[in-house]
Amino acid sequence: MHGYLCWCILLGYLYVSALSLGSGKYRGRGTGSEGWLRDFAPAVSYGSERSITKHFKRSVFSFPYNNSVSCEDLKGVGSFNTTCLLNSNLYLNSDLYIYGTGNLEILPHVSIGCHVEGCIIVFNMSGNVNVGQYATVHAGSIVFSAANLTLEQNSSINTTSLGGSPPPQTSGTPVGYDGAGGGHGGRGASCLKNNLTSFWGGDVYAWSSLSEPSSYGSKGGGTSLEKPFGGNGGGCVKLIVKEILYLNGSLTAEGGDGGPKGGGGSGGSIFIHAVKLKGYGTISAAGGRGWGGGGGGRISLDCYSIQEDVKVTVHGGLSMGCPWNAGAAGTYFNADLLSLRVGNDNVTTETETPLLDFPTTHLWSHVFVENNAKVLVPLLWTRVQVRGQIGLYRGGTIVFGLSDYPVSEFELVAEELLMSDSIIKVFGAFRVAVKMLLMWNSKIQIDGGGNTVVTASVLEVRNLVVLREYSVITSNANLGVYGQGLLKLTGHGDAIKGQRLSLSLFYNITVGPGSLLQAPLDDDASRSVVTKSLCESQTCPVDLITPPDDCHVNYTLSFSLQICRVEDLLVNGLIKGSIIHIHRARTVIIDTGGVMTASELGCSGGIGKGNYSDGAGSGAGHGGRGGSGVFNGWVSIGGNKYGDADLPCELGSGTEGPNQLYGVVVGGGMIVMGSIQWPLVRLDIYGSLRADGESFSRTTGNGNGSLIGGLGGGSGGTVLLFLQELRLSENSSLSVVGGKGGLLGGGGGGGGRVHFHWSKIDVGDEYTPVASINGSINSCGGAGDTGGLYGEEGTITGKKCPKGLYGTFCEECPIGTYKDVEGSDEHLCTPCSLDLLPNRANFIYVRGGVSEPSCPYKCISDKYRMPNCYTPLEELMYTFGGPWPFALLLSCILVLLALFLNALRIKVVGSVSFHRENSIEHHSRHHFPYLLSLSEVRGTRAEETQSHAHRMYFMGPNTFREPWHLPYSPPNAIIEIVYEDAFNRFIDEINSVSAYDWWEGSVHSILSVVAYPCAWSWKQWCRRKKIHRLQEYVKSEYDHSCLRSCRSRALYKGMKVGATPDLMVAYIDFFLGGDEKRLDMVSIIQKRFPMCIIFGGNGSYMSPYNLHSDTLLTNLLGQHVPATVWTRLVAGLNAQLRTVRHGSIRSALIPVIDWINSHANPQLEFHGVKIELGWFQATASGYYQLGILVAVGDYSFQDMHQPDLLDSIDDSTRRKVACPRKSHKQQTWAHTSQAFSLKRITRGINGGLINDATLRSLDFKRDFLFPLSLLLHNTRPVGRQDRLQLLITVMLLADLSVTLLMLLQFYWISLGAFLAVLLILPLSLLSPFPAGLNALFSKEPRRVSLARIYALWNATSLSNIAVAFLCGIFHYGFSSFQPPEKSSAWNTRRDDDKWWLLPTILLLFKSIQARFVNWHIANLEIEDISLFCPDPDAFWAHEPSS
Repeated sequence: MHGYLCWCILLGYLYVSALSLGSGKYRGRGTGSEGWLRDFAPAVSYGSERSITKHFKRSVFSFPYNNSVSCEDLKGVGSFNTTCLLNSNLYLNSDLYIYGTGNLEILPHVSIGCHVEGCIIVFNMSGNVNVGQYATVHAGSIVFSAANLTLEQNSSINTTSLGGSPPPQTSGTPVGYDGAGGGHGGRGASCLKNNLTSFWGGDVYAWSSLSEPSSYGSKGGGTSLEKPFGGNGGGCVKLIVKEILYLNGSLTAEGGDGGPKGGGGSGGSIFIHAVKLKGYGTISAAGGRGWGGGGGGRISLDCYSIQEDVKVTVHGGLSMGCPWNAGAAGTYFNADLLSLRVGNDNVTTETETPLLDFPTTHLWSHVFVENNAKVLVPLLWTRVQVRGQIGLYRGGTIVFGLSDYPVSEFELVAEELLMSDSIIKVFGAFRVAVKMLLMWNSKIQIDGGGNTVVTASVLEVRNLVVLREYSVITSNANLGVYGQGLLKLTGHGDAIKGQRLSLSLFYNITVGPGSLLQAPLDDDASRSVVTKSLCESQTCPVDLITPPDDCHVNYTLSFSLQICRVEDLLVNGLIKGSIIHIHRARTVIIDTGGVMTASELGCSGGIGKGNYSDGAGSGAGHGGRGGSGVFNGWVSIGGNKYGDADLPCELGSGTEGPNQLYGVVVGGGMIVMGSIQWPLVRLDIYGSLRADGESFSRTTGNGNGSLIGGLGGGSGGTVLLFLQELRLSENSSLSVVGGKGGLLGGGGGGGGRVHFHWSKIDVGDEYTPVASINGSINSCGGAGDTGGLYGEEGTITGKKCPKGLYGTFCEECPIGTYKDVEGSDEHLCTPCSLDLLPNRANFIYVRGGVSEPSCPYKCISDKYRMPNCYTPLEELMYTFGGPWPFALLLSCILVLLALFLNALRIKVVGSVSFHRENSIEHHSRHHFPYLLSLSEVRGTRAEETQSHAHRMYFMGPNTFREPWHLPYSPPNAIIEIVYEDAFNRFIDEINSVSAYDWWEGSVHSILSVVAYPCAWSWKQWCRRKKIHRLQEYVKSEYDHSCLRSCRSRALYKGMKVGATPDLMVAYIDFFLGGDEKRLDMVSIIQKRFPMCIIFGGNGSYMSPYNLHSDTLLTNLLGQHVPATVWTRLVAGLNAQLRTVRHGSIRSALIPVIDWINSHANPQLEFHGVKIELGWFQATASGYYQLGILVAVGDYSFQDMHQPDLLDSIDDSTRRKVACPRKSHKQQTWAHTSQAFSLKRITRGINGGLINDATLRSLDFKRDFLFPLSLLLHNTRPVGRQDRLQLLITVMLLADLSVTLLMLLQFYWISLGAFLAVLLILPLSLLSPFPAGLNALFSKEPRRVSLARIYALWNATSLSNIAVAFLCGIFHYGFSSFQPPEKSSAWNTRRDDDKWWLLPTILLLFKSIQARFVNWHIANLEIEDISLFCPDPDAFWAHEPSS
């Protein structure tokens, strides 16, 4: 109600004043004018509503319209209600008020001015107002009100130095004659440097109208009575624009220039209200220049939009008397944003701009102090709170409190506190609550005045604290920095220091390279305040072992630097403090180059302080006793040990001299990380962690100038770590070393104490190492000098380790030891007993160590089976008691099984007994009973014997490379019964039929590599098929056109194909047709003898040489020799031939030749018959056939030497025919004439006789399987067939058993070795068993052939045994070169050194088995042992009667 009444009175007064001006255009200044001016400011002031739309709902001026002042009265053109153009200069000496509803334009270069102090010019237009180029409006107070206002280029609205009187009861104008500047928005400068109590000129005022300033500036002070004042203060400018203000000129309300004889006036007031402010003009309320510069004025812009190009300045005026101390900056307030900016435009000043009370309801958004402005918050308790940012830039300074009264408490609340090249000074306690604190080359200095009553300063930054480029936060009282985000000291020069310092609640604290966290400060007084209570007491501070959870800093706590409730701490710089306490942190990383130190920050005295007497200074003690000092025979005993090694919490002690001139030596401080309740999760040290004692390095002298002994070294401090895991990397260090003694006998300080209190030591399978130590941990005592003793070593301890672990770091007991008690002593790890360690086992690493006497072990290879480390084979054997009981049991089982199989064989097959017969015809018929000669077929008639003309043998070995073939040209014996041309065509056809297909040879080659017995069976099957094909061809397909006999051609009976039972020799028998001439038949029949009979077989194990005498040959020879004699002769000769091996034919034929000469020919000569051994039908490949030459009657082989029997052939033909190999030399034949004569004697069959003289000339080839002849060879029978078959059965079962055991062994060695042994060659290793059973249980006539196949499989399996030896040598040979493991120190036995045993046993069994099979085959083939009788008479005595 009172405010409403005032407004009514004011409006009425203005109305009366306006009426009084109606009689004239101008009115001089008088008392009435002064009263009008006093009330004008509130009259033209605009309301405080901030809404843009509300600004223009009501009229700014409420004065009545005065028709007496028109556009023409001002020498203008037009009307104020339409458009008025002012084109003439106006010089006024009193106030001017213009009102209109139209537009107003002040043309360029027009000047309107009233140079009277406090003169008022008001333009109140409803339309637009335009101020042209270079146009000026100059007065003490200027008001424009328009819809749009434009100030063109170089135009100006100027109230500089025309201000009226400032508000009453203000001290803007300085008192005295100091020439100080006037004050307004900022204090005026004073050049009286020594007068600290009044170090400024005029003071500030009008703080309450900061958002809408309307006060004039103050005058500057004078320097004398003659000049009591300096420059005038600035005027007032108020622009009320409904829409847009285009400012391309200038608005000035600057203070006047006081010159060297007076202070500068302070800046005035400028208030602008517009929706938009555009342009590139200038707005200035700067202080005036003078002896002392005037303070800046006040500017407030209430604009919704302000173009950045507009320059606003409120700096203080320059001081001529003290250039470094200009007037203080004024204030620039953005009323729309509620933002305060104090800037001094980089003008240096030491004069503050006081900021008084801040609003608490409508909070400001921002406060900026910049460009060397200096702001003072002088109240004892002030809360500076804004909604946004507080920024200090480019030399800006804020000072909280007064240096004489550092007991104030200040509070700063904002979203962000940003500092760049700026300073915040606080005298008292400082509390900051911001979200972000960023500092760049800036400082926050808190001066608590050393008064312990002052509350601790707290910087609470919720999100981010970053210090860069030598930024420092320091306090000489308690300081706490709290936050929830990141605290980062970036690099060199960045620091946070305090008397006591607490950093808490951050997620991460990073101390960059060259940065510093420190508490206390560097002076001894600060250190003493923190350490005094601990140095005088042996009681462990409870707050270090079980600290409170609130993490607040106060005087009752023991720490000097606390880092509390911080997730991660990364140290690349320096953390320094007397008592460093890190509480409720997760990880601490001291990186390379990082240092956390309490060195030389402990006690100067202390419980274990060193002594000093008569120049001998001893070291201080702590974890170890201090070293004694020695000087000139005087000995000073070192300081005592003190504290608990298992839970140390003491500061290191120092040494004090007898007086202050000697100085002091300080012990190491204390570093505590974690607590019993909240241990540190992990500590990684790549740099250093130190609490070393101080060394005394100064020289000490007495009064006469001579040197005396120095003080002893300080003792090391304490490092107490409550943690879970420690990592001490290479080149890192953790030390509590004692300091070195002083010169001339000073003793070294004792080492400190280090204790690791492991909070979580997992045991068993969950164990993880608590420490990784690659750096150094040092607790040595300090060195003494010149006789002074070393300090004793300190202690390094750890929490007692659980079972299985030992040492300071609770490591696992060494492999092979166990620990079943708690403790950390290394001797508690007891060696394990070797008696319980198996042969192939080593003690193994067990996670968490071994806590029982029965130490775990592991086989030297995973292939061995626990618990006895046996192979599967050994496990099988030891299941039955061991190798020998197992072998005995297996042998018994095999014998019983062999007896069962033998009984079953006798029941199925029948017993074999020897039937001594004089003939081996039965045997010869059952050698290969399924391959019969054509002449053996039932129905052979006697007339065929009578009509038989000649037997023509095929040449060649009948292999896939060299099949059977017949020579061209008919023999002499049949040349008279065949047509030679047709015969040669028949030879071509029969040779093509006898050739094999290519794929048959390919199959044989593959089988020869894969399974040789199968290859032999395949070859025999192909041979059998081939002979059947030849028989069918000659019998049915060939038309016998080569025969001369018509009867033979018609009946297809002139030729027949036959072969030996082993399919090695084939032949064609030629018969007479019966229609030949009588003389021809007699001549042909007489040419049968001498007869060549070629042996079957090839001298191999599967096909031994044998003389096959079919019915045809028996009947032919029966005409000269009784059949019984001939049959006995054939049986005896075959018994001798079966032991002849082609690979050793030269030596093997000697017994045969001797037998013929001793047994055969003497008996045959009685009947007029004689036989000789010979070779026949040599081929180009070197193959030849053995046989006998049978002569009948008076014909003697000696007649072959007669010249008339020899054929005349050249040497080349002789060499080709006589030599079985083309490369054989001619001189090897001693009696070549015998060979040449046989061609005619035998009617064209090439060959030669074999006797003692020609035997050595025989050539032979050895195939790649020749070594197998050592196992596979035909022998003489031994009898006892049933017993021999029982032994074969036993060996067969033993072979299978050992084979399976060997396969089991090699499967254990490796799968590759197992497959190699089994499949190289495939089927060979396991086939002997079924082949042997098949041979034993077979019946005649296939028993011999199956037995030979069984023997061949048995020999082929030797390749698998050879592969087994190679695999074993390869595997165990390479393993022997591998270095033994460290863990095998208890057992140096080889992995396995008996792998060869089973392959060797199997090789022995197969060799014995081969011998038994050879005897078994001999018993089957030779049932009459009398055939080997050496006495000819006894041999023929067994001849059965006819």
